[in-house]
Amino acid sequence: QVQLVESGGGSVQAGGSLRLSCAASESSARRYYMAWFRQAPGKGREGVAGIDTDGSITYSDSVKGRFTISRDNTQNKLYLEMNNLKVEDTAMYYCAAGRYVADKLRGSEYDYWGQGTQVTVSS
Repeated sequence: QVQLVESGGGSVQAGGSLRLSCAASESSARRYYMAWFRQAPGKGREGVAGIDTDGSITYSDSVKGRFTISRDNTQNKLYLEMNNLKVEDTAMYYCAAGRYVADKLRGSEYDYWGQGTQVTVSS
């Protein structure tokens, strides 16, 4: 069982930046695919970025060029650097981990989820 705890959310103005972190409870997380998802009020869950165990990365088109996902297996942490934030990026952001993942942006493929951290972008 992997426990995930997100941090780093907050309120920023459009054009600003935030860095989200996700701490995994155990070192075995380094063998997991990991990803960031988000869910805005009244909308479905959206895959934002995913990274597999060898560092291969997939981004959604909506964040490509603005967000950067990375992982530090020595610290059991996952990060999401978010730049040039837009109002439409406002959502609850979730960290997820999965042992066997074919589509890194499909939520159903992940086994463990954090509680989320809120990101609010104002104009």
